[in-house]
Amino acid sequence: MSLFCVLFTSLALSSPSASFTPTAELDAETRTRVIERTLELLREKYVFADVADEMTAVVRGKLERGEYDRLSTGSALAGGLTQDLQAISNDLHLRVLFDSERPMPDEAGEPTPEEPKRMRAQARALNYGFEKVERLPGNVGYLDLRAFQALEWARETASGAMGFLASTDALIVDVRNNGGGSPETVAFLSSYLFGDEPVHLNSLYWRDGDRTEEFWTDPSVPGTHTPSKPVYVLTSGRTFSAAEEFTYNLKCLGRATIVGQRTGGGAHPGGPLPVEGGFGVWVPMGRAVNPITGKNWEGTGVEPDVEVPVDVSLPMAQMLALEVLLETESDPDRSDELRHALDAIRRRIDEVAGAGR
Repeated sequence: MSLFCVLFTSLALSSPSASFTPTAELDAETRTRVIERTLELLREKYVFADVADEMTAVVRGKLERGEYDRLSTGSALAGGLTQDLQAISNDLHLRVLFDSERPMPDEAGEPTPEEPKRMRAQARALNYGFEKVERLPGNVGYLDLRAFQALEWARETASGAMGFLASTDALIVDVRNNGGGSPETVAFLSSYLFGDEPVHLNSLYWRDGDRTEEFWTDPSVPGTHTPSKPVYVLTSGRTFSAAEEFTYNLKCLGRATIVGQRTGGGAHPGGPLPVEGGFGVWVPMGRAVNPITGKNWEGTGVEPDVEVPVDVSLPMAQMLALEVLLETESDPDRSDELRHALDAIRRRIDEVAGAGR
């Protein structure tokens, strides 16, 4: 289990035993079964066993006092349980899901044979998360990345995007609208920003098996590597999970300047498990461990190096990149080009800032 993102956790969670529409009434027996099975899965799988015990005690207490009786539909119960579980755990990945329409996984939590095909088709329709690749004035590269889709799907597109950007003199990676995805894809893309020696980016500790999985750059990824190119990462409160890992990794390694807003704060990977009758629970089963800090961004998010409003972050990163390039440029014609681009982007920042007043 290595996917850690909302985009990869929309697996179907229906059960053959029952089917509910979002507004169908739940009886007390069904509501109790859903709650108890959810708690059982958390005790078995949640990364912090002591927190799972605490959640169980609190939720059972509320159940016994009848505090869930008012949650009479599938959507309401899923929302209420999610709110309570997150309030205890402070874990934004942990949530109860309800979907009355999707095909079901089997009882082991595996998708049906049709589900991976459907997910891949959805990913392809979104170009595997690669929204835009562009060369900005001053030969600054720009990548708008909306998801770190599974590497087996996204590898070719990722290589193509990085190939297009290889000859730019600075790079801006925009993950302001990126909800996460695969750590393998994080490592693959990051590999283009480092040199010939593998670099330890991140580790994931898994409760199951008491094991740790390491993620390193791969010097053999195809194409040009640019270990000295200035890199800027744009963030927002919507930047989450694997997108935060990408940001945190590069920040801790001193490889990128982070521009924008503090990220969402989700560092616990996991996956969806079926409960019954359209209900499931997304259970965080591991935690990220940075090899430099020994910590992660869970609950705190990643703090930007340059904090600016979201709508100013792109021009701000462009300005920072152009200033760095201008400082090291010795060719007069190229310097004039950079100054012209820098003057234009400074005016743009003034315009955006003025519009926000």
